[in-house]
Amino acid sequence: MPNVRQAREALGARLRELRRAAGLNGKQLAQAVGWVATKVSKIELGRQTPSEEDIRTWATACGADREIRSLIAQLNSLESAYAAWQRQLRSGTRDQQKKIEAIEAKTDLIRTFEPATVPGLFQTREYARHILAQAIAVHQVPDDLQEGVQARMDRQQILYKPGHRFHVILTETALRNLMCPPEVLMGQIERLIASATLPNVALGVIPWTARLPKTPVHGFWLYGERLVTVETFSAELSLIQPKEIALYGKIFDLMHKTALYGKNARTIMTHVLDELAERFFPEPPAAGPSFHEK
Repeated sequence: MPNVRQAREALGARLRELRRAAGLNGKQLAQAVGWVATKVSKIELGRQTPSEEDIRTWATACGADREIRSLIAQLNSLESAYAAWQRQLRSGTRDQQKKIEAIEAKTDLIRTFEPATVPGLFQTREYARHILAQAIAVHQVPDDLQEGVQARMDRQQILYKPGHRFHVILTETALRNLMCPPEVLMGQIERLIASATLPNVALGVIPWTARLPKTPVHGFWLYGERLVTVETFSAELSLIQPKEIALYGKIFDLMHKTALYGKNARTIMTHVLDELAERFFPEPPAAGPSFHEK
């Protein structure tokens, strides 16, 4: 994944392309906008981060005003795009949950695609405990498990507040991954079935037999049309460029066309429940005839 330096270089490369497309060399651009020539070269090589005003000045001088919005979005994403988990969780899992809660509170439509786990907004307390415990152990961050779980439960109040809608797509694999004891997973699936009845929640499940339109490399969250978050093993990515948001919206729509909803989704979840019960909690065999009955 790109770090801040690489992201700065990528922005510089885009600006260089605009300059060249305008038929200007670095010295000519600097003279046109009243800069020292070294500023142009430093920005293009990623050695200096331009300001928003620098971006506007550069694009206007190159006759590329249409690119200003996208360029500024790329600039704003430099420091926030890649946040390593050890940095994100350095004060514990509770603060991270509060950060997400603040984003959710400002969003009227949240779209989620998860190929491996149940999203936090729909997790039971027991399931959340196992998921957050994994994060604490792997990244060796402060152990505030109880506080983190409670903060995740507090986040779920938004499901019952007016003005918020949720569209969730899970793969059947997410319902089967045993990252917790089987009885906890069964309780989690039952919770999902109940959550799907909420009037502001659309829950889709992609059966494992479905032909996928795109390889589900990772899950993602779409917050309206302004932010996409992606979780990798090492970091959380926050994407705000319009082209990136549009791409993830397109992928979500493709997954939506593959998912099953309503009765069909409940059938898949119930089938998984039955399989888990049969595998881990089989009913004892019926008692045979007693000695006196033989």
